[in-house]
Amino acid sequence: MEILVFGVQADEKPLLEQAFAAHHQVRCLDVFLNAETAPLAAGHQVISTSVNAQLDADTLRILAAGGTRMVAQRSTGFNNIDLNIAAELGLTVSRVLSYSPHSVAEFAWALALAVNRHVIRAAHRTREFDFRLDGLMGRDIHGMTVGVIGTGRIGACFTRIAHGFGTTLLGWDIAENPACLGLGMTYTDLDRLLAASDLISLHVPLLPATHHLIDATALVRMKDHAILINSSRGGLIDTAALVETLRAGRLGGVGLDVYEEETGLFFFDRSLDVVTDDTLARLMTFPQVLVTSHQAYFTSTAVHQIIDATLRNIDDYLAARTSENTLVPRPTI
Repeated sequence: MEILVFGVQADEKPLLEQAFAAHHQVRCLDVFLNAETAPLAAGHQVISTSVNAQLDADTLRILAAGGTRMVAQRSTGFNNIDLNIAAELGLTVSRVLSYSPHSVAEFAWALALAVNRHVIRAAHRTREFDFRLDGLMGRDIHGMTVGVIGTGRIGACFTRIAHGFGTTLLGWDIAENPACLGLGMTYTDLDRLLAASDLISLHVPLLPATHHLIDATALVRMKDHAILINSSRGGLIDTAALVETLRAGRLGGVGLDVYEEETGLFFFDRSLDVVTDDTLARLMTFPQVLVTSHQAYFTSTAVHQIIDATLRNIDDYLAARTSENTLVPRPTI
């Protein structure tokens, strides 16, 4: 069977081809799946998609009409998939429930350290042989109060690193993580966490209840010098409200690996295009803001784990099995 894989990055392609070689034929496409590209899947029973696929009702209907019966998404999040329509169409859908949490947690800290110590500005200066320290003063992480919003596997890894820096730990989640409690974390309500934290990192999934969790009201509660990090999902932050907060001269640093309107932008080269997203364009003008291209997960360890899990999901579908990765099971006949 040939598996059609959408949204394949250049560094990911040889790993996919190597992993699938002993099991299935694989054809890798660098285009992302949406209603315009869905006809490419015609004749393929099984396809695999990336996190930036648009699996809305129109896309899913085109896939089903073309003979697709299984969608294996190579990510943990699945807010881009209309699961109800998939079930109606008889499409099996899977995701990758987990992969190396260290990849995202470590990158979140890379963002935090870079914005706190103005690393990007310093690097740009020294390339021009400007070695002044003006505007480069940061703060010690040691002694800060760090707020972790979401203390699952990734949040717990982020917390362990924070503990190593010697910080006071605050957490917010629907359930307390014993591992975080063991590191001295105090769980509290969201308002207190926002008001008390010097550095806040987001590690919750994007759900209706968490959409714009960090909105204008939440941003007002934060300290003027607070650092905000988001390596989870862009929709957790109301970006327009964030821009207004920054325009008011507040927040000591913002590190974003995700953006709520990133579809069609991230993973593409738009350097020669006219920027039409005024909110993102304005966001990029603030010197204390660092935006990266949804790369927190992108380590060889994590990508290998994602590919291996995707392959297992496909084999489970072919064997009519389900697992913890199954979002929509294979229809029973």
